[in-house]
Amino acid sequence: MYKLYHFPFSQHARRVVTLLEAAGLPYTLEHVAMDAGEHLTPAYLAINPNRQVPTLVCDGLKIHESTAIMRYLCNRHGLEDWYPSALPVRAEIDQWVDWTQSRMAQAVIDIVFNSVFAPAHMRDHAAIERGKARMSELAPMIEARLDGRDWIAGTDRPSIADVVIASNISQLQLAGWRPANGNFKAWYGRVCAIEAFAKTLPEMEAA
Repeated sequence: MYKLYHFPFSQHARRVVTLLEAAGLPYTLEHVAMDAGEHLTPAYLAINPNRQVPTLVCDGLKIHESTAIMRYLCNRHGLEDWYPSALPVRAEIDQWVDWTQSRMAQAVIDIVFNSVFAPAHMRDHAAIERGKARMSELAPMIEARLDGRDWIAGTDRPSIADVVIASNISQLQLAGWRPANGNFKAWYGRVCAIEAFAKTLPEMEAA
């Protein structure tokens, strides 16, 4: 049984839950009250010194990074549908997973933290604009990539790359940012139609 340290407004935690649910893997959620600073306590720092969620724990193994957790689960359980072992396909998936982490993640933090979670007196409006500018650069790349493709890696069904990117988009929706139209919007609709993904959406968006 896996234990996942989790906070519902962490897109990184939600993407792992999506995979666990989709694969039917047994797990329990351990809520980390980040809004109350629980992630900064000595007890949690002993679990994850990065002061972040998610953390996956099983049989004495602790894994911190969401995409590392997803790859581990796919490799351990042979989740070929989500992370095919064919090297050219896997390379495409890895490329988009890593692109999301290196190119999009900070923009999401800049926009959402400063628009939604930071106290009013601490909100960095320059960071919000910087994040929106980055998303204006990245969105056309996704739009072009999806031309003639249903899924980001060109697979016949969704992969972990789709879940990773879509979890960021669900987070951006907390701040009112949405794919405007076209391939990007249609793709996000397809991901939201995946039951395991829809179950993870935070209440602010699901409402």
